[in-house]
Amino acid sequence: MKARRANSRDKILAAAADVARETGPGSLSLDAVASRAGVSKGGLLYNFPTKAKLMQALVEEYLRAFEQALESARTAGVSGESPLATYIKLSAEHAEESKPSASWIFSAIAEDPDFLTPIKLFRRQVFERLKGETPDLKALLVCYLAIEGLRSMNLFDSDVLSQDERRLLVSSLLEIAG
Repeated sequence: MKARRANSRDKILAAAADVARETGPGSLSLDAVASRAGVSKGGLLYNFPTKAKLMQALVEEYLRAFEQALESARTAGVSGESPLATYIKLSAEHAEESKPSASWIFSAIAEDPDFLTPIKLFRRQVFERLKGETPDLKALLVCYLAIEGLRSMNLFDSDVLSQDERRLLVSSLLEIAG
């Protein structure tokens, strides 16, 4: 059976993710993405008419990948592990990843005020799902907001916690999650 070829949109998104990891999202250039994807700049602009649209698609792709990772972790997870514990572990791993400057997100929002809409919707859906699966709302609120704090510190490169303090926080959250 023949493997499915990546379409231009997928190739562009993969190339944009690579370039953003290497140079930071704020320094991402459409020329560099087109070159890396092996498409013309016109081809890139056909799929993503602006840099903001490309960045929004990257964010949406990241959210889809996180959702898939969350589902995979849940189905293959440790027996007896709560959905909240799975969410905490996966989120903590993602918060440990590289810390790009937040300036790109501000420029994307300035160009397109709806840029944050998919992020807001995704977070609301995850929270509502966890709320339906977590019997202790107080534990959910503490854990969810602590994880969102880690995400914010990562995004704004303002992490005040040492590595040991981060580990202590995550282990404490896992205790609270049960």
